[in-house]
Amino acid sequence: MSDLWLHPALILVLGALVLPWLPERARKIWLLAIPLLAFWRVTQLTPGIHGELAFLKWTLVFGRVDALSQIFGYIMGLVCVIATLYGWHVKESGQHSAAWFYAAGSLGVIYAGDFLVLFVFWELMAFASVFLVWYRRGRRALAAGFRYLLVHVAGGLSLLAGIILHHGATGSLAFQSMAWGQGGVAAWLILVGFLLNAAVPPLHAWLPDAYAEGTFNGSVFLSALTTKTAVYALCRGFAGWEILVPLGVVMALYGVVYAVLENDCRRLLAYHIISQVGYMVAGVGMGTAMAINGACAHAFAHILYKGLLFMGCGAVLHMTGESRFTELGGLYKKMPWTFLFTLIGGLSISAFPLFSGFVSKSMIVAAGFEGHRLGAAYLLMLASVGTFLHTGLKVPYFIWFGQNRCRPETWERAADPPWNMNAAMAIASFLCIFIGIYTPYLYNMLPHQEVVADYHPYTAYHISETLLVLLFTAVGFFLLLKKLEPTPTISLDLDWFYRKAGRVFLRVAEGPVQCLDAWVGTLYQRLGLAGLMRAARLMGQFDQRVIDGAVDGLAAAIGAAGARVRLAQRGHLQESLALAFAMAAVLLLLFLWIW
Repeated sequence: MSDLWLHPALILVLGALVLPWLPERARKIWLLAIPLLAFWRVTQLTPGIHGELAFLKWTLVFGRVDALSQIFGYIMGLVCVIATLYGWHVKESGQHSAAWFYAAGSLGVIYAGDFLVLFVFWELMAFASVFLVWYRRGRRALAAGFRYLLVHVAGGLSLLAGIILHHGATGSLAFQSMAWGQGGVAAWLILVGFLLNAAVPPLHAWLPDAYAEGTFNGSVFLSALTTKTAVYALCRGFAGWEILVPLGVVMALYGVVYAVLENDCRRLLAYHIISQVGYMVAGVGMGTAMAINGACAHAFAHILYKGLLFMGCGAVLHMTGESRFTELGGLYKKMPWTFLFTLIGGLSISAFPLFSGFVSKSMIVAAGFEGHRLGAAYLLMLASVGTFLHTGLKVPYFIWFGQNRCRPETWERAADPPWNMNAAMAIASFLCIFIGIYTPYLYNMLPHQEVVADYHPYTAYHISETLLVLLFTAVGFFLLLKKLEPTPTISLDLDWFYRKAGRVFLRVAEGPVQCLDAWVGTLYQRLGLAGLMRAARLMGQFDQRVIDGAVDGLAAAIGAAGARVRLAQRGHLQESLALAFAMAAVLLLLFLWIW
């Protein structure tokens, strides 16, 4: 190392390794201390390049600290504290360790200064996060976890191939911004790796598939880290890539449509992550200073309110064992605090004035209008209607109000969760409101401070426009309430294709391919292997009878000649020398005569 520099990720990694060996009481303290220490370390980082390490012919950089990395590092460290507090009562230390390794991977990517370090932490995220799905156990969670892992390994391979080609072309591993259209195949492969983690369609189906099957506390980490780390990577490497604008708009609309169709509240929230990340991807594609500020601000706010919503729905799942709208309803009487916190999350994500979404999402839309991207800006505004429809209205109404569809045992179990879960939701709720009221808290962390003063969210036009959109959406919701009643259906998505393709592949492998393999094996045993054995036996016989016989016979003849010569020697040196000289003279005369 070039200097003694403590990486925040290292604190989480060491904490995760020690945690399983601690006694119960010490573990409770450890669970609070380690995330707080890592977050404190993030706040103490100073701008610059730190943690350089010579490796082979490269210099690896573990600590690139600037405004862009610091805003993402700050919110990742903060959400690690809140999410750990939320699951503080969970006794399986493996869950906490997996979550901390996952968060460490995210922080490692954010502060990475080169592609090699980025790739190592990128894969740490994938392999650690899958345990947050598998820990829920059950057939569905196990299958979803394997699909999640396979998809992310494929994305990692694309990223690695791009890194290798990039190094071959440039001789550098530095993770820097790439200009639109430059970098060739290497840049596109790296971009595909990032887009897969950002859940850009058609590379998105892993997200609702896995996040809905995660543990009640693990899904809080999942909702915060993977996609937003990918947004950071896009901001760092691909700002201004035009293709990201239409992709982001498609994400914003696609996620909203599927969220409206969902019957499971956590799958609804998972689909809506795709929609909200779409705003950020579009902002990165616009590439202007205000758009990048908007992408960063929205990522910051989204981690808090989406985590809050996952905590609220996770509390319902944890206490009742249900997350389907068709099995819930009227729970505000039994879980009033959870209802209040979830409502704050819904108002924040719907961009109500005085809530965090109002001051972050609108910045991206304003950047679209400012850059004369009217189509993209209007479509993003349209997507916000769907956001309020399903997250601001559908989730609260069909869980907390509406018809009580709970089974007796579900209703009996329903109650507000343990104090630590309420405390975590209270902190996130406070921050959602605080950001909406006191904008400098968030705006002072944005990477392009030169344009921060140019944007004012609380204008009369913006407030009236937002309230009108929300009002008409609410009227439409109650007018179409019967059409929006939840039904226990399954919405087919693009993962249907690779699920079916996987089954077809398995059938082909177990059928024709296995039969062909068995036929070739039999043919080889009967023809190839039998002929080979016969040839081996013949060679063995030839070796024993011919080769060994010739060698043994020659050795016997030499031995016999040596014995006769030994009899001719009587031990007189003069006779031996005379005989030797005579033989040498005879050989010399023969040589001269022949030559």
